[in-house]
Amino acid sequence: MTSPQWLDSWSADDGAARVRTLFTEAFGDDGAPDGVWSAPGRVNLIGEHTDYNAGLALPVALPHRTYVALRSRTDGLVRLASAQAPDERWETALDEVTPGVTHGWGAYVAGVAWALRAAGHEVSGFDAVVDSCVPFGAGLSSSAALECAVAVALDAVHSLGLAADDAGRAELVTACVRAENEIAGAPTGGMDQAASLRCSAGHALLLDCRPGLTALESAERVPFDLAAAGLTLLVVDTRAEHALVDGQYAQRRAACEQAADILGVASLREIAPDELDVALDKLGGTEDAEVLRRRVRHVVTEIARTAEFANLVRAGRATEVGPLMNASHASLRDDYEVSAHELDLVVEAALGAGALGARMTGGGFGGSAIALVRAADVDGVTAAVQTAFDEAGLAAPGFLLAPPSDPAR
Repeated sequence: MTSPQWLDSWSADDGAARVRTLFTEAFGDDGAPDGVWSAPGRVNLIGEHTDYNAGLALPVALPHRTYVALRSRTDGLVRLASAQAPDERWETALDEVTPGVTHGWGAYVAGVAWALRAAGHEVSGFDAVVDSCVPFGAGLSSSAALECAVAVALDAVHSLGLAADDAGRAELVTACVRAENEIAGAPTGGMDQAASLRCSAGHALLLDCRPGLTALESAERVPFDLAAAGLTLLVVDTRAEHALVDGQYAQRRAACEQAADILGVASLREIAPDELDVALDKLGGTEDAEVLRRRVRHVVTEIARTAEFANLVRAGRATEVGPLMNASHASLRDDYEVSAHELDLVVEAALGAGALGARMTGGGFGGSAIALVRAADVDGVTAAVQTAFDEAGLAAPGFLLAPPSDPAR
């Protein structure tokens, strides 16, 4: 058996040093950066594909972060470099950033500046470099980490003051979501950006995604001290790369909107669990309706599972959430149809080796899975997953640990 590949996070000093060095290499002739900012990836404990249905989600911030060294410019030019694309310099005029026109990885960066401008904030051009230990394509929100690191950087260099409190950070979330939706073209909800900007160490973030809520109403930090409970959250990057702009994610979102329209509700959040059977009957029995029925069943039951998970954690009963994770995975696999062979294999192997619960996490179609494991069982669960991938002839997965960590800063 090959040895497990551990994907370690960086210390703050290491991350800052990396981007400062890269900035000097890219733009050194013009001076040093104004500073370094970073934002975490996220892993979602439960509540998948619920954010754009006005539902509940329960993410935590990862210790793995994206680092940005940034220097403001007096003109409207944006110049970008990345350790992840060493041979590619991305450049545009900020006035030319437009939905449907701006492409490439820089759209996630320039899009944040565009969204802040659209919200009425004075934002100029900038030079920036990026480096990250958030695994790319792993369903751990590397794009949101990039957006949020840029958001707090622009907030600081332009003295916007938004990152100083939770209400302001909620505004930054909105800007980052607009950047991803309208400039980068990925029709995601807001859970990823909210986690990156609003989570806190030792806590999960219970997000209520109904529109119109205040910052206080939309998020609750739920204590989630894994170490005190003798638990570890193991994340497995299956290396089956996923993408949110390939059409499948948009199809799921469109199906939910279609079902809500047929049911006469603003969002599927309005359907209570005890009303689910009536709602499913109302959708009809045609082949197309059966697809909508499965999508609705997942969303309604997933919102209920998320609420129950949060209640158990609040009550200090984190060791009892495993069955909810398992049910979530089955629902995502069978009703929402966003799992993949690699994700199912992780869940099966982890549970067989003693994990309390396991599920895919993120948008699906590849990416990562998580397992809630007693600390003493981490090595055994990791070995079981590694062996399962070896025997299936799959590329070696990556492993990381996910203690609930700090937000963008």
